This record gives sequence, C-alpha cells and structure tokens, in this order.
Amino acid sequence: MSAELTNIYNQLYTSAIDKIQSDQYETDGMIDSLDDKRFGITLIIKPNEQIKDEIQKFLAALRRIEPDQYYYPSSDIHITVLPIISCHDGFQLDQISIQDYADLIRENLSIDGKLEIKFQGITASSSCIMIQGFPQQNSFNEVRNKLKSAFKASSLQQDIDKRYLMQAAHATAVRFRKPFVSKEEFLKVLEDYRNYNFGTMTVNEMELVFNDWYLKENIVQSLSRFQM
Repeated sequence: MSAELTNIYNQLYTSAIDKIQSDQYETDGMIDSLDDKRFGITLIIKPNEQIKDEIQKFLAALRRIEPDQYYYPSSDIHITVLPIISCHDGFQLDQISIQDYADLIRENLSIDGKLEIKFQGITASSSCIMIQGFPQQNSFNEVRNKLKSAFKASSLQQDIDKRYLMQAAHATAVRFRKPFVSKEEFLKVLEDYRNYNFGTMTVNEMELVFNDWYLKENIVQSLSRFQM
C-alpha cells in the first residue's frame, strides 16, 4: 500500500478523532432536506457486492450504538474517480452536452493491465467516516490525472480543482447527522475497524452520473458506463 496515501489517511483520522472527542465535529443539516438543490456530475466506481456486504457489517455495528447518524445504503456507496462538476445549487443536465463529456472520458480511459483497489481500514473527517481505498497499481492515478488534464484543456464546464483530494480512493460510509449520544462506544468501534480488511476488487467499470451531494439512489441518473 502507498506510504503517502497511508500517511494521508492517518493524518485525517487523528485529526478527526481529536475533533470528535472535543465535540468539534460537524453535523450535516442538509441530509434530510427536501429543498437540497445541489447537483453535479461525477465519474465513480461502485464496490462489488462482497465489499459492500463487509461495509454494511461495520455500519450495523455503528448503527446499534448511534442509530440517528446517516449510514449509506449499499446502493449509494461509491469511490469518486473525478468530481467533474461539483454539486452546487442550480446545476441541471440541460446546461451541458452529456455526449461531449462521455466522449472525452472514453478517449482518456485506456490503461495497461488491470486496476485493483484494496479496501482496508477506516478513516474520518470532522463530518464523516470513510472506508480507506488503496489502488494497487499506479494506473488509477494515471487515469485520474489524464482525465483531469483532458478536462482542463477542454472548453467543457468543470471545476475539478475545487474540492477533491486527488490521491485518495476512499468511500464515504457515514455522515454525522445528529449530536452523538454514545460517543465513546462509537469511537471504540471505529478503533476496532481501524485496519479491518473489507476486501479487494478489480475495477471493470466506471460510471458517469448526475448526482446530488450524497449520491442517493433515487436521485442519481446514470449518464454513461465505461468498461475497463
């Protein structure tokens, strides 16, 4: 596993745990809002069923302790390859040509060999819990960087540089929705899963989607699929 990526995840985790322990964590008041109009388009990877099942075991352990937090259903768990248009108020698909985006992605997705991601351990931020993903070949970053450069050189609407941690391949699994009731027990489960092996997958497909901030299944629209 990449030492650089491990270090990034470790720093995130240490900082987040300190904030949770000192009640400086952030709750998300938009998760249940019917007025959330933040939309964008994203290139994603979906974990396989085995990995999603392992993630749900972890979430079940947390849910027993803190049932009011927001736990991602298996249908919504994903790895962001590239947030092409970050979610913002007012974005709609009729503002872009979907085919132009799909064509540019398809032209820049070629890789040599297979692409695998190992999901081992968890990390956190001040507002969420994430499953750590470790690309097993450098081809993942090569594809990501190639796509980023292609979009930056194009005239297509995009804001790729604005928010995404480009080295990471994590999957958000929990968002903090309410103040903690059983914080210490919750933190103990996090520590128990700190280095848990959720499994390794070969990436066979990427998907371009129209999405809300949380990639909720009832909102997400598949725009194009790309075989690897």
